[in-house]
Amino acid sequence: MSEEEKLLKEAKKLPWDDRLFHKNWKVRNEANIDLAALCDSVADPKDSRLREFGPLFRKTLADSNSPVQEKALDALIAFLRAADADAGRYAKEVCDAIVAKCLTGRPKTVEKAQAAFMLWVELEAVDAFLDAMEKAIKNKVSKAVVPAIDVMFQALSEFGAKVVPPKRILKMLPELFDHQDQNVRACSKGLTLELCRWIGKDPVKSILFEKMRDTMKKELEAELVNVTGTARPSRKIRSEQDKEPEKEAVSEVVGPGPLEESAADAPQEIDEYELVDPVDILTPLEKSGFWDGVKATKWSERKEAVAELTKLASTKRIAPGDFTEICRTLKKLVTDVNIAVAVEAIQAIGNLAKGLRTHFSGSSRFLLPGLLEKLKEKKPTMTRHSPNSSSNAYAGCLNLIDMLKAGFMF
Repeated sequence: MSEEEKLLKEAKKLPWDDRLFHKNWKVRNEANIDLAALCDSVADPKDSRLREFGPLFRKTLADSNSPVQEKALDALIAFLRAADADAGRYAKEVCDAIVAKCLTGRPKTVEKAQAAFMLWVELEAVDAFLDAMEKAIKNKVSKAVVPAIDVMFQALSEFGAKVVPPKRILKMLPELFDHQDQNVRACSKGLTLELCRWIGKDPVKSILFEKMRDTMKKELEAELVNVTGTARPSRKIRSEQDKEPEKEAVSEVVGPGPLEESAADAPQEIDEYELVDPVDILTPLEKSGFWDGVKATKWSERKEAVAELTKLASTKRIAPGDFTEICRTLKKLVTDVNIAVAVEAIQAIGNLAKGLRTHFSGSSRFLLPGLLEKLKEKKPTMTRHSPNSSSNAYAGCLNLIDMLKAGFMF
């Protein structure tokens, strides 16, 4: 028996830590192979050994020897297949280690890294996965960015928008559109198109197009024509895999009817409001001179102050806050002697209602009587804007019972 064979034989008697981090790379290599085999043999995801192995991967994946690193990924994949959602406690540090050490490796290493990411998603560690992707796309080496975008595409394509939150991906895309590497730009375009398959074209265009270069817009517009809402998840998260599969509603012989076909083809209905981050408008409003402006004797200054509020409140989603004093001021301004000021106040109320939705419910009850009074006025400018703001307040915040309680008839 050679010295090397003796070393490998003796090493098998050592604890896992000593084997996996041994100075001899062949010992480490065999340790990872044995660890993968052991994980493959584990039948119970609650097996106590899995908890022992979980913390080890953060270091094994950083092995400087490429073949050993690949074997470490094999062991991780075997571990994730054997484990259950409880393994999520190790997700953050392990996903970060993969991003830091594996995405710039050999093609096979990158492929295995992506497979490991997909298993983390399967185990419902989606937040840790996407946190790691946010770090990956900032890598100065474009070689590491492309596989990160690619695995997000895979995750969304296979698990769907209910498992992989579109909002997180939408926030990452703008900085990729102008990336200096054409492969990164091409991948980001593909991911954008995949988002359209899941949540529809309009929400994606509304949120992203203003952040794109004209060239990218044209390219996407040309390809969006071929995007249809036929997206369906092809892979289930682990907790869903053991459940009884749903029976097919239609036999293969008969085929689906027109109504069933259109229902299946429809993209997942997602409210664009939920896809954007809320914007604080109270802080910039305080700095704008709003409070002095609305008290000005000149109507033009009052209108200008309210117009600033209207502009700030035109954002898609407004961060909740204390709008009590603002609404008291707007209620007075709705009855301003100058029609232009009153109209601007009504527009501001409508924007606040759309941007705050249920967070505006109390204020809408307070403001609605004044708005409904304006419906009685015959001035063309007023009648054009007042119904719109009333309907916004109603649609976003009130129900019919609230309005009936207020004693208003239509």
